[in-house]
Amino acid sequence: MASDVPFIVRPAAEADIAEAALEAALWYEARSLGLGAEFLRTVDVCFSAIQDSPDSFPHVYRHARRAMLRRFPYATYFVVTAAEIQVVACMHVKRDPRRWQQRVDR
Repeated sequence: MASDVPFIVRPAAEADIAEAALEAALWYEARSLGLGAEFLRTVDVCFSAIQDSPDSFPHVYRHARRAMLRRFPYATYFVVTAAEIQVVACMHVKRDPRRWQQRVDR
């Protein structure tokens, strides 16, 4: 299914990733050189996994699914329809879930 439907990263999710990348790069780079770039690569790997097999990820809120990033405490939240896959958020798992949940029905 996945490879033949559009994969859309909503602007709010793009902003999440940019914010997280900056925060993660600063925090992780201070601890180990290269971890900031590794964070961004991990996001790309997560997006590929979602595109390859979106139905393999659990439903976590209404019709939204969650894909955890490996090695980092971040999750990508996305919605799958017959027409597309939409990433609605990418956030630290300790963030208030209402921040991404309000985006699901938009």
